[in-house]
Amino acid sequence: MIKVGIVGATGYTGSELLRILATHPNVAVTAVTSRSEEGVAVAKMFPNLRGYLDIGFTLPTVENLSACDVVFFATPHGVAQAMMSDFTDKNIKIIDLSADFRLKDIELWESWYKQEHACPELVAKAVYGLPEVNRTQIQDADLIACPGCYPTAVQLGFLPLLEHDLVDTGRLIADAKSGVSGAGRSASVGGLLPECSDSFKAYGVSGHRHGPEIQQGLNAASKQTVGLTFVPHLVPMIRGIEATLYAELKGAAKDMALEDIQAIYEARYQAEPFVDVMPLGSLPDTRSVRGSNICRLALHRQPGSDMLIVVSVIDNLVKGASGQAVQNMNIMFGLDERAGIQHVPLMP
Repeated sequence: MIKVGIVGATGYTGSELLRILATHPNVAVTAVTSRSEEGVAVAKMFPNLRGYLDIGFTLPTVENLSACDVVFFATPHGVAQAMMSDFTDKNIKIIDLSADFRLKDIELWESWYKQEHACPELVAKAVYGLPEVNRTQIQDADLIACPGCYPTAVQLGFLPLLEHDLVDTGRLIADAKSGVSGAGRSASVGGLLPECSDSFKAYGVSGHRHGPEIQQGLNAASKQTVGLTFVPHLVPMIRGIEATLYAELKGAAKDMALEDIQAIYEARYQAEPFVDVMPLGSLPDTRSVRGSNICRLALHRQPGSDMLIVVSVIDNLVKGASGQAVQNMNIMFGLDERAGIQHVPLMP
């Protein structure tokens, strides 16, 4: 059994990790940490785990985590990097769900996250944990930077177009919407029911910190610098991300039948257990992936237009965070990649 520890397990991504790992056939959760909840039973804070986890919160110290084979950091940005020096010589694998190691450009990271990076020497060592792109590197990684929720949905939607050089890379548009759980579990006015219910708004319109992460991945796929317009929105639902992606076909691709582009997507993701390329004409909705590690994609093209439209939906807390983190763990330890994350989406 793989001995697992979780740092920062009181937030939404942490509690989702606990839900997934509690029934994982190859895992024993041996340490769950929280400074504010030390000594409290995990099942008391999260009653859905009663009967599944008989463990209490402990302090996030190296001593409490030293017996683990892998430690997940479900913490705010800046926390994982501050603790990394304590783990570098412990032979413990790290999967970080924050943005601390996602961006390879350290100055760019510091400009967006408004702090000095505590261990820049580890950034080059970290593997970006998007399995559909970096599976081979993940297998041998000791430090995984788990992708953000928006970046996961957007990159999976655009990748085949960029890899086959079918579109104008200077004019990519990602119009994305997220449920309020994406903002985390901490209390805030914007997350209150009277504030977000019956309302729909854009945010980060002048620039969002997931933008550089998305662009980094798309640059690598296209082998050139892309031009990306990314605008996120908050919608009055608890979980889920829908990203409507726009890319203008170029050259000979303008004359391709939509069925031929569909075939490229189906071939690209045929062997991917958690990417579902839906039949032409489909309109995937977020409830079709709720509680699952699945990304569903659908292609569209309007009459007389060279603009290809890709619809991408994920559960922001699963494929966009904790489920993908467990997917990475499975790959790192040579397990069936689907182990513990084959949940059927919840309906309704």
